[in-house]
Amino acid sequence: MKRVLFVCSQNRLSSPTAEQVFAQCPAIECDSAGLNHDAEVPLTSEHVEWAEVIFVMEKSHRNKLQKKFRSHLNGKQVVCVNIPDEYDYMDPELVRLLKLKIPHFLPEVTV
Repeated sequence: MKRVLFVCSQNRLSSPTAEQVFAQCPAIECDSAGLNHDAEVPLTSEHVEWAEVIFVMEKSHRNKLQKKFRSHLNGKQVVCVNIPDEYDYMDPELVRLLKLKIPHFLPEVTV
């Protein structure tokens, strides 16, 4: 089973949606966190170390992730899906984009 982490800014909208959408996929175990210090679930080094693949929504998230957790990213696949972190939780368009983009990087995922 592959361990997948979804990351956005606040862990209130985009990354929890991604976690919910892919939570039932039997081939992966997923979690989500936010990069901001006041996120619902702030990203920790333990999250990063746990994950095999880390999906970030925007390039700014990837930059912040690399700056804050550089020493924990060795061997980790970090993927930017280029989805603006501006959708509401479970927004149908966000769900559509996630289902369109994520399986390209996780062939074991079917949606």
